[in-house]
Amino acid sequence: MNSLDPRAPLVLDTRELGRRPGSQREVELTVPAPAQLGIEVLSVPEGSPVELDLRLEAVMEGVLLTGTATATLAGECVRCLEPIEDEILARLQELYVYPDQHAKATEHDDRDLDDETSLLEDDLLDLEPLLRDAVVLALPFQPLCTDDCPGLCTECGARLADDPDHTHDAPIDPRWAGLEKLQQDAQDHQD
Repeated sequence: MNSLDPRAPLVLDTRELGRRPGSQREVELTVPAPAQLGIEVLSVPEGSPVELDLRLEAVMEGVLLTGTATATLAGECVRCLEPIEDEILARLQELYVYPDQHAKATEHDDRDLDDETSLLEDDLLDLEPLLRDAVVLALPFQPLCTDDCPGLCTECGARLADDPDHTHDAPIDPRWAGLEKLQQDAQDHQD
């Protein structure tokens, strides 16, 4: 198991809770956003401030973390590719289990809980995986600049919101292209 760095911005120390069920601590802090916090088209820019409003509560099995994370999003509309700036509020809730409690639980249970269980390590908890999951789940699947964004013209790529009356001549059936050329030649002779 990798050792957590207690100085890392998203590593929290729970030692002062003292493994006394019912003891709790409110934590408000602002941390820099880790890299790649979001999805390809919409994310929290790396290093931008993420405001955390958390409550750490000791329970029998470990430490229950609840709270919110607020951050600014930057990305682009999936229809017209215009830049988007927005704010996200992600709800956080996770039980970080004491390693000895986890060992007891897995002895009495045939299921392998290791992948789904968040463990405390030397009374430290790593908030980054929870923050990543919460932010990604709170993001819109397909971010739009406006709910009714018409997107881009499929023929020329013009942004349809800028020119709602944007049109093109109907495409010419290739079977009639020769006649179209003859008609154009005849018109050129008349001019």
